[in-house]
Amino acid sequence: MVDLRITPSAISSRMKIPTSKSHTLRALFFGMLGRGKSVIHSPLLSKDADAMIQAIHQFGAVSEIKANSIEVEGGFHPALDVIDAENSGIVYRFLAAAGAVLPSYTIITGDRSIRTLRPIEPLLGALTQLGAFAKTARGDGQAPILVKGPIKPGKCRLDGSDSQPVSALLNILSFLDGKSEVFVDDPKEEGWIDLSLSWLSRLGASIEHTDYRHYRIEGGLSYDGFSYRVPGDFSSALFPIAAALVTESRLLVEGLDPSDIQKDKVVIELLQGMGANIEWQDKHLLVEPSPQLQGIEIDLNQAIDAFPILAVIGCFAKGKTTLYNGAIARKKESDRIRVMANELKKMGATIEEQEDGLIVQRSDLLGANLQSHGDHRVAMSLIVAALGAKGSSYLSGAECIQKTYPQFIKEIGADIELDPLRV
Repeated sequence: MVDLRITPSAISSRMKIPTSKSHTLRALFFGMLGRGKSVIHSPLLSKDADAMIQAIHQFGAVSEIKANSIEVEGGFHPALDVIDAENSGIVYRFLAAAGAVLPSYTIITGDRSIRTLRPIEPLLGALTQLGAFAKTARGDGQAPILVKGPIKPGKCRLDGSDSQPVSALLNILSFLDGKSEVFVDDPKEEGWIDLSLSWLSRLGASIEHTDYRHYRIEGGLSYDGFSYRVPGDFSSALFPIAAALVTESRLLVEGLDPSDIQKDKVVIELLQGMGANIEWQDKHLLVEPSPQLQGIEIDLNQAIDAFPILAVIGCFAKGKTTLYNGAIARKKESDRIRVMANELKKMGATIEEQEDGLIVQRSDLLGANLQSHGDHRVAMSLIVAALGAKGSSYLSGAECIQKTYPQFIKEIGADIELDPLRV
Protein backbone atom coordinates (compact mmCIF):
# COMPACT_ATOMS: atom_id res chain seq x y z
CA MET A 1 0.00 0.00 0.00
CA VAL A 2 1.31 3.45 -0.95
CA ASP A 3 0.95 6.09 1.77
CA LEU A 4 1.58 9.78 1.09
CA ARG A 5 2.23 12.92 3.08
CA ILE A 6 0.70 15.98 1.39
CA THR A 7 1.73 19.48 2.43
CA PRO A 8 -0.24 22.52 1.20
CA SER A 9 1.76 24.01 -1.67
CA ALA A 10 1.59 25.48 -5.16
CA ILE A 11 1.58 23.17 -8.18
CA SER A 12 3.35 22.97 -11.53
CA SER A 13 2.69 25.83 -13.94
CA ARG A 14 2.37 23.56 -16.99
CA MET A 15 1.01 20.02 -17.31
CA LYS A 16 0.28 17.70 -20.21
CA ILE A 17 -2.79 15.61 -19.48
CA PRO A 18 -2.70 11.83 -20.01
CA THR A 19 -4.80 10.37 -22.79
CA SER A 20 -8.30 9.02 -22.31
CA LYS A 21 -8.89 5.73 -20.51
CA SER A 22 -12.40 5.41 -21.97
CA HIS A 23 -11.25 5.93 -25.57
CA THR A 24 -8.25 3.60 -25.08
CA LEU A 25 -10.40 0.76 -23.75
CA ARG A 26 -12.94 1.14 -26.55
CA ALA A 27 -10.19 1.18 -29.15
CA LEU A 28 -8.78 -2.08 -27.77
CA PHE A 29 -12.23 -3.68 -27.63
CA PHE A 30 -13.13 -2.72 -31.19
CA GLY A 31 -9.65 -3.70 -32.37
CA MET A 32 -10.44 -7.23 -31.18
CA LEU A 33 -13.62 -7.31 -33.28
CA GLY A 34 -12.15 -5.81 -36.46
CA ARG A 35 -10.58 -7.61 -39.43
CA GLY A 36 -6.83 -7.32 -39.56
CA LYS A 37 -4.60 -4.90 -37.73
CA SER A 38 -5.68 -1.78 -35.83
CA VAL A 39 -3.17 0.77 -34.56
CA ILE A 40 -3.96 2.79 -31.44
CA HIS A 41 -1.71 5.83 -31.12
CA SER A 42 -0.98 7.50 -27.76
CA PRO A 43 -2.97 5.00 -25.69
CA LEU A 44 -3.27 5.34 -21.93
CA LEU A 45 -1.17 2.50 -20.56
CA SER A 46 -2.81 1.81 -17.23
CA LYS A 47 -4.07 -1.05 -15.07
CA ASP A 48 -7.45 -0.93 -16.83
CA ALA A 49 -5.75 -1.08 -20.23
CA ASP A 50 -3.72 -4.07 -19.04
CA ALA A 51 -6.96 -5.78 -17.98
CA MET A 52 -8.54 -5.13 -21.38
CA ILE A 53 -5.45 -6.33 -23.23
CA GLN A 54 -5.39 -9.57 -21.25
CA ALA A 55 -9.13 -10.02 -21.83
CA ILE A 56 -8.98 -9.59 -25.61
CA HIS A 57 -6.03 -12.00 -25.70
CA GLN A 58 -8.26 -14.61 -24.06
CA PHE A 59 -10.77 -14.11 -26.89
CA GLY A 60 -8.16 -14.53 -29.63
CA ALA A 61 -6.85 -11.04 -30.42
CA VAL A 62 -3.11 -10.44 -30.51
CA SER A 63 -1.55 -7.16 -29.41
CA GLU A 64 1.88 -5.61 -29.35
CA ILE A 65 2.83 -2.52 -27.37
CA LYS A 66 5.19 -0.23 -29.29
CA ALA A 67 6.92 2.99 -28.20
CA ASN A 68 3.78 5.15 -28.36
CA SER A 69 1.15 2.84 -29.79
CA ILE A 70 -0.57 -0.52 -29.46
CA GLU A 71 -1.13 -2.74 -32.48
CA VAL A 72 -4.09 -5.13 -32.24
CA GLU A 73 -4.63 -8.00 -34.66
CA GLY A 74 -8.33 -8.78 -34.57
CA GLY A 75 -9.57 -12.16 -33.44
CA PHE A 76 -12.64 -13.44 -31.62
CA HIS A 77 -13.27 -16.99 -30.44
CA PRO A 78 -14.40 -18.66 -27.19
CA ALA A 79 -12.37 -17.40 -24.24
CA LEU A 80 -9.46 -19.61 -23.26
CA ASP A 81 -9.76 -18.92 -19.54
CA VAL A 82 -11.62 -16.90 -16.91
CA ILE A 83 -11.65 -13.16 -17.70
CA ASP A 84 -10.35 -10.98 -14.87
CA ALA A 85 -11.80 -7.49 -15.27
CA GLU A 86 -9.72 -6.37 -12.27
CA ASN A 87 -11.15 -2.91 -11.42
CA SER A 88 -12.57 -2.03 -14.86
CA GLY A 89 -16.31 -1.68 -15.33
CA ILE A 90 -15.81 -1.36 -19.09
CA VAL A 91 -13.95 -4.68 -19.30
CA TYR A 92 -16.61 -6.28 -17.08
CA ARG A 93 -19.68 -5.11 -19.03
CA PHE A 94 -18.31 -4.96 -22.60
CA LEU A 95 -16.77 -8.44 -22.49
CA ALA A 96 -19.88 -9.91 -20.84
CA ALA A 97 -21.97 -8.74 -23.79
CA ALA A 98 -19.34 -9.91 -26.28
CA GLY A 99 -19.27 -13.35 -24.66
CA ALA A 100 -23.02 -13.69 -25.28
CA VAL A 101 -22.34 -13.88 -29.02
CA LEU A 102 -20.40 -17.13 -28.60
CA PRO A 103 -21.81 -20.67 -28.16
CA SER A 104 -19.55 -21.25 -25.14
CA TYR A 105 -19.38 -20.22 -21.51
CA THR A 106 -17.59 -16.99 -20.67
CA ILE A 107 -16.71 -16.50 -17.00
CA ILE A 108 -15.84 -13.01 -15.77
CA THR A 109 -14.74 -11.89 -12.33
CA GLY A 110 -12.81 -8.93 -10.93
CA ASP A 111 -11.60 -7.21 -7.80
CA ARG A 112 -13.67 -6.55 -4.69
CA SER A 113 -15.34 -3.50 -6.26
CA ILE A 114 -16.44 -5.53 -9.31
CA ARG A 115 -17.66 -8.36 -7.07
CA THR A 116 -19.64 -6.20 -4.64
CA LEU A 117 -20.61 -2.81 -6.12
CA ARG A 118 -20.90 -2.71 -9.91
CA PRO A 119 -24.42 -3.34 -11.28
CA ILE A 120 -24.53 -6.24 -13.76
CA GLU A 121 -28.05 -7.69 -13.50
CA PRO A 122 -29.56 -5.15 -15.95
CA LEU A 123 -27.15 -6.38 -18.61
CA LEU A 124 -27.58 -10.05 -17.76
CA GLY A 125 -31.36 -9.64 -17.88
CA ALA A 126 -31.21 -8.04 -21.33
CA LEU A 127 -28.91 -10.77 -22.64
CA THR A 128 -31.32 -13.40 -21.29
CA GLN A 129 -34.18 -11.71 -23.17
CA LEU A 130 -32.11 -12.12 -26.35
CA GLY A 131 -31.60 -15.84 -25.80
CA ALA A 132 -28.42 -16.07 -23.74
CA PHE A 133 -27.69 -17.94 -20.54
CA ALA A 134 -26.52 -15.10 -18.29
CA LYS A 135 -26.25 -15.63 -14.53
CA THR A 136 -24.27 -14.57 -11.49
CA ALA A 137 -22.31 -17.54 -10.17
CA ARG A 138 -23.46 -17.16 -6.56
CA GLY A 139 -26.96 -15.95 -7.32
CA ASP A 140 -26.33 -12.68 -5.48
CA GLY A 141 -26.42 -10.30 -8.44
CA GLN A 142 -22.63 -9.82 -8.39
CA ALA A 143 -19.58 -11.22 -10.15
CA PRO A 144 -18.37 -13.82 -10.92
CA ILE A 145 -20.77 -14.11 -13.85
CA LEU A 146 -21.37 -16.82 -16.45
CA VAL A 147 -22.57 -16.00 -19.97
CA LYS A 148 -23.32 -18.39 -22.84
CA GLY A 149 -24.80 -17.54 -26.22
CA PRO A 150 -25.39 -17.14 -28.97
CA ILE A 151 -27.85 -14.29 -28.66
CA LYS A 152 -30.04 -13.40 -31.62
CA PRO A 153 -31.28 -10.04 -32.91
CA GLY A 154 -34.45 -8.96 -31.14
CA LYS A 155 -35.93 -6.71 -28.49
CA CYS A 156 -34.83 -6.25 -24.90
CA ARG A 157 -35.36 -3.86 -22.00
CA LEU A 158 -33.04 -2.83 -19.18
CA ASP A 159 -32.43 -0.20 -16.52
CA GLY A 160 -30.15 2.59 -17.76
CA SER A 161 -29.08 4.28 -14.52
CA ASP A 162 -25.57 3.00 -15.27
CA SER A 163 -24.58 3.66 -18.89
CA GLN A 164 -22.09 0.83 -19.39
CA PRO A 165 -24.64 -2.02 -19.70
CA VAL A 166 -26.46 0.03 -22.34
CA SER A 167 -23.24 0.75 -24.22
CA ALA A 168 -22.24 -2.91 -24.01
CA LEU A 169 -25.53 -3.95 -25.64
CA LEU A 170 -25.34 -1.32 -28.38
CA ASN A 171 -21.80 -2.45 -29.16
CA ILE A 172 -22.53 -6.12 -29.60
CA LEU A 173 -26.00 -5.87 -31.17
CA SER A 174 -24.41 -3.80 -33.94
CA PHE A 175 -22.54 -6.92 -35.10
CA LEU A 176 -25.52 -9.30 -35.20
CA ASP A 177 -27.06 -10.21 -38.55
CA GLY A 178 -30.44 -8.51 -38.13
CA LYS A 179 -32.23 -5.60 -36.55
CA SER A 180 -32.61 -5.14 -32.81
CA GLU A 181 -34.37 -2.74 -30.46
CA VAL A 182 -33.31 -1.75 -26.95
CA PHE A 183 -35.71 -0.08 -24.52
CA VAL A 184 -34.10 1.73 -21.60
CA ASP A 185 -35.77 2.67 -18.32
CA ASP A 186 -34.38 5.62 -16.32
CA PRO A 187 -31.58 6.54 -18.77
CA LYS A 188 -28.64 8.32 -17.15
CA GLU A 189 -25.05 9.22 -18.01
CA GLU A 190 -26.13 10.14 -21.55
CA GLY A 191 -22.75 11.69 -22.27
CA TRP A 192 -21.08 8.28 -22.04
CA ILE A 193 -23.74 6.85 -24.35
CA ASP A 194 -22.89 9.61 -26.83
CA LEU A 195 -19.25 8.57 -26.67
CA SER A 196 -20.19 4.95 -27.41
CA LEU A 197 -22.46 6.01 -30.26
CA SER A 198 -19.67 8.11 -31.74
CA TRP A 199 -17.36 5.08 -31.81
CA LEU A 200 -20.02 2.89 -33.42
CA SER A 201 -20.82 5.55 -36.00
CA ARG A 202 -17.13 5.94 -36.84
CA LEU A 203 -16.90 2.21 -37.49
CA GLY A 204 -19.99 2.18 -39.73
CA ALA A 205 -22.82 1.08 -37.43
CA SER A 206 -26.35 2.35 -37.99
CA ILE A 207 -28.17 3.21 -34.73
CA GLU A 208 -31.07 5.57 -34.13
CA HIS A 209 -32.48 6.50 -30.75
CA THR A 210 -35.30 8.47 -29.19
CA ASP A 211 -34.37 10.36 -26.00
CA TYR A 212 -31.90 7.60 -25.02
CA ARG A 213 -34.95 5.43 -24.20
CA HIS A 214 -35.46 3.54 -27.45
CA TYR A 215 -32.64 2.39 -29.70
CA ARG A 216 -33.01 0.85 -33.15
CA ILE A 217 -29.90 -1.03 -34.24
CA GLU A 218 -29.57 -2.05 -37.90
CA GLY A 219 -26.97 -4.78 -37.28
CA GLY A 220 -24.49 -6.26 -39.74
CA LEU A 221 -21.49 -4.17 -38.63
CA SER A 222 -18.17 -5.29 -40.12
CA TYR A 223 -14.98 -3.29 -40.62
CA ASP A 224 -11.30 -3.55 -41.37
CA GLY A 225 -8.64 -2.59 -38.87
CA PHE A 226 -8.41 1.12 -38.10
CA SER A 227 -5.93 3.75 -36.99
CA TYR A 228 -6.93 5.94 -34.04
CA ARG A 229 -5.15 8.57 -31.97
CA VAL A 230 -6.37 8.79 -28.38
CA PRO A 231 -7.09 12.35 -27.19
CA GLY A 232 -6.31 13.81 -23.77
CA ASP A 233 -8.62 12.88 -20.93
CA PHE A 234 -10.96 15.56 -19.58
CA SER A 235 -11.75 13.49 -16.48
CA SER A 236 -8.07 13.42 -15.54
CA ALA A 237 -7.59 17.11 -16.38
CA LEU A 238 -10.10 18.12 -13.69
CA PHE A 239 -7.71 17.20 -10.88
CA PRO A 240 -4.82 19.55 -11.79
CA ILE A 241 -7.38 22.22 -12.76
CA ALA A 242 -9.01 21.94 -9.34
CA ALA A 243 -5.59 21.88 -7.66
CA ALA A 244 -4.73 25.16 -9.40
CA LEU A 245 -7.97 26.72 -8.20
CA VAL A 246 -7.66 25.70 -4.54
CA THR A 247 -3.96 26.67 -4.34
CA GLU A 248 -4.42 29.88 -6.38
CA SER A 249 -1.78 28.72 -8.87
CA ARG A 250 -1.42 29.55 -12.55
CA LEU A 251 -1.61 26.47 -14.76
CA LEU A 252 -1.42 25.81 -18.50
CA VAL A 253 -3.08 22.49 -19.37
CA GLU A 254 -1.92 20.79 -22.57
CA GLY A 255 -3.17 17.78 -24.50
CA LEU A 256 -6.94 18.36 -24.56
CA ASP A 257 -9.16 18.54 -27.63
CA PRO A 258 -12.12 20.89 -27.01
CA SER A 259 -13.99 19.27 -29.93
CA ASP A 260 -13.82 15.74 -28.49
CA ILE A 261 -17.10 14.22 -27.34
CA GLN A 262 -15.96 13.37 -23.81
CA LYS A 263 -18.74 14.44 -21.49
CA ASP A 264 -16.59 15.61 -18.56
CA LYS A 265 -15.54 18.67 -20.53
CA VAL A 266 -18.86 20.20 -19.33
CA VAL A 267 -17.21 20.57 -15.91
CA ILE A 268 -15.01 23.32 -17.37
CA GLU A 269 -18.18 25.33 -18.02
CA LEU A 270 -19.52 24.51 -14.56
CA LEU A 271 -16.32 25.80 -12.96
CA GLN A 272 -16.47 28.94 -15.07
CA GLY A 273 -20.04 29.38 -13.82
CA MET A 274 -18.70 29.22 -10.26
CA GLY A 275 -16.32 32.08 -11.07
CA ALA A 276 -13.19 30.16 -12.02
CA ASN A 277 -10.83 32.07 -14.31
CA ILE A 278 -10.40 29.39 -17.02
CA GLU A 279 -10.13 30.00 -20.76
CA TRP A 280 -9.21 28.10 -23.90
CA GLN A 281 -6.13 29.18 -25.83
CA ASP A 282 -6.36 27.07 -29.00
CA LYS A 283 -6.07 23.52 -27.61
CA HIS A 284 -4.52 24.64 -24.33
CA LEU A 285 -6.50 25.51 -21.24
CA LEU A 286 -5.26 28.36 -19.04
CA VAL A 287 -6.21 28.45 -15.37
CA GLU A 288 -5.48 31.72 -13.56
CA PRO A 289 -5.82 32.50 -9.85
CA SER A 290 -9.50 33.24 -9.38
CA PRO A 291 -11.54 35.35 -6.99
CA GLN A 292 -13.78 33.58 -4.51
CA LEU A 293 -15.66 30.75 -6.20
CA GLN A 294 -19.43 30.74 -5.73
CA GLY A 295 -21.39 27.65 -4.78
CA ILE A 296 -24.01 26.47 -7.26
CA GLU A 297 -26.38 23.55 -7.85
CA ILE A 298 -24.96 20.82 -10.09
CA ASP A 299 -26.89 18.00 -11.74
CA LEU A 300 -24.42 15.13 -11.49
CA ASN A 301 -25.96 13.32 -14.42
CA GLN A 302 -23.98 15.76 -16.57
CA ALA A 303 -20.66 14.37 -15.35
CA ILE A 304 -21.01 11.66 -12.72
CA ASP A 305 -17.30 10.77 -12.66
CA ALA A 306 -16.48 14.35 -11.63
CA PHE A 307 -18.48 13.97 -8.40
CA PRO A 308 -15.50 13.49 -6.02
CA ILE A 309 -13.58 16.53 -7.27
CA LEU A 310 -16.73 18.66 -7.37
CA ALA A 311 -17.30 17.79 -3.71
CA VAL A 312 -13.83 19.13 -2.97
CA ILE A 313 -14.39 22.30 -5.01
CA GLY A 314 -17.58 22.87 -3.02
CA CYS A 315 -15.52 23.16 0.17
CA PHE A 316 -13.67 26.16 -1.34
CA ALA A 317 -16.73 27.89 -2.83
CA LYS A 318 -18.65 30.62 -1.04
CA GLY A 319 -22.03 29.58 0.29
CA LYS A 320 -23.57 26.23 -0.60
CA THR A 321 -22.83 23.78 -3.39
CA THR A 322 -25.53 21.18 -4.01
CA LEU A 323 -24.60 18.04 -5.90
CA TYR A 324 -27.67 16.02 -6.87
CA ASN A 325 -29.06 13.34 -9.23
CA GLY A 326 -26.00 11.16 -8.77
CA ALA A 327 -27.18 8.07 -6.90
CA ILE A 328 -25.19 5.84 -9.27
CA ALA A 329 -22.01 7.33 -7.71
CA ARG A 330 -22.63 4.90 -4.85
CA LYS A 331 -21.92 2.01 -7.25
CA LYS A 332 -18.61 3.01 -8.74
CA GLU A 333 -15.16 1.90 -7.53
CA SER A 334 -16.44 2.87 -4.08
CA ASP A 335 -19.61 4.37 -2.65
CA ARG A 336 -18.33 7.79 -3.60
CA ILE A 337 -21.11 9.72 -1.90
CA ARG A 338 -20.51 8.13 1.49
CA VAL A 339 -16.72 8.04 1.09
CA MET A 340 -16.32 11.70 0.08
CA ALA A 341 -18.66 12.87 2.85
CA ASN A 342 -16.76 10.91 5.49
CA GLU A 343 -13.25 11.78 4.29
CA LEU A 344 -13.93 15.51 3.89
CA LYS A 345 -15.61 15.59 7.31
CA LYS A 346 -12.30 14.35 8.74
CA MET A 347 -10.82 17.59 7.37
CA GLY A 348 -13.51 19.71 9.02
CA ALA A 349 -15.87 20.10 6.06
CA THR A 350 -19.52 20.88 6.64
CA ILE A 351 -21.33 18.32 4.49
CA GLU A 352 -24.80 16.85 4.44
CA GLU A 353 -25.10 13.47 2.76
CA GLN A 354 -28.09 12.89 0.50
CA GLU A 355 -29.20 9.66 -1.18
CA ASP A 356 -28.21 11.08 -4.58
CA GLY A 357 -25.44 13.51 -3.69
CA LEU A 358 -24.09 16.01 -1.17
CA ILE A 359 -24.77 19.50 0.14
CA VAL A 360 -21.38 21.12 0.73
CA GLN A 361 -20.80 24.35 2.65
CA ARG A 362 -17.75 26.59 2.35
CA SER A 363 -15.27 25.12 4.85
CA ASP A 364 -11.75 25.80 6.08
CA LEU A 365 -10.15 22.41 5.66
CA LEU A 366 -7.50 21.06 8.03
CA GLY A 367 -4.94 18.34 7.44
CA ALA A 368 -6.14 14.85 8.37
CA ASN A 369 -5.49 11.13 8.00
CA LEU A 370 -7.32 10.07 4.84
CA GLN A 371 -8.16 6.85 3.00
CA SER A 372 -8.49 6.33 -0.77
CA HIS A 373 -10.87 3.36 -0.39
CA GLY A 374 -9.17 1.91 -3.47
CA ASP A 375 -10.79 4.54 -5.70
CA HIS A 376 -8.56 6.51 -8.06
CA ARG A 377 -10.89 9.52 -8.32
CA VAL A 378 -11.34 9.66 -4.55
CA ALA A 379 -7.56 9.50 -4.04
CA MET A 380 -6.76 12.35 -6.44
CA SER A 381 -9.66 14.45 -5.11
CA LEU A 382 -8.40 14.08 -1.53
CA ILE A 383 -4.89 15.06 -2.63
CA VAL A 384 -6.36 18.24 -4.13
CA ALA A 385 -8.29 18.92 -0.90
CA ALA A 386 -5.11 18.41 1.12
CA LEU A 387 -3.17 20.87 -1.06
CA GLY A 388 -5.69 23.57 -0.18
CA ALA A 389 -5.95 22.68 3.51
CA LYS A 390 -4.10 24.00 6.54
CA GLY A 391 -1.47 21.56 7.77
CA SER A 392 -0.21 18.29 6.34
CA SER A 393 -2.46 15.38 5.44
CA TYR A 394 -1.73 11.68 5.10
CA LEU A 395 -3.36 9.52 2.43
CA SER A 396 -3.35 5.73 2.53
CA GLY A 397 -3.85 3.59 -0.57
CA ALA A 398 -2.63 6.02 -3.22
CA GLU A 399 -1.54 3.22 -5.56
CA CYS A 400 -5.04 3.16 -7.08
CA ILE A 401 -4.16 6.38 -8.96
CA GLN A 402 -2.38 4.11 -11.45
CA LYS A 403 -5.81 3.31 -12.91
CA THR A 404 -6.06 6.53 -14.92
CA TYR A 405 -3.25 8.97 -14.07
CA PRO A 406 -0.02 7.08 -13.30
CA GLN A 407 2.16 10.22 -13.25
CA PHE A 408 -0.21 12.47 -11.29
CA ILE A 409 1.81 12.68 -8.07
CA LYS A 410 5.06 13.34 -9.93
CA GLU A 411 3.69 15.82 -12.46
CA ILE A 412 1.48 17.89 -10.15
CA GLY A 413 4.70 19.37 -8.78
CA ALA A 414 3.40 19.92 -5.25
CA ASP A 415 4.92 18.96 -1.91
CA ILE A 416 3.85 15.31 -1.92
CA GLU A 417 6.09 12.51 -0.71
CA LEU A 418 5.97 8.97 0.54
CA ASP A 419 5.12 9.00 4.23
CA PRO A 420 8.43 7.94 5.82
CA LEU A 421 6.63 6.53 8.87
CA ARG A 422 4.44 4.21 6.80
CA VAL A 423 6.73 2.80 4.12
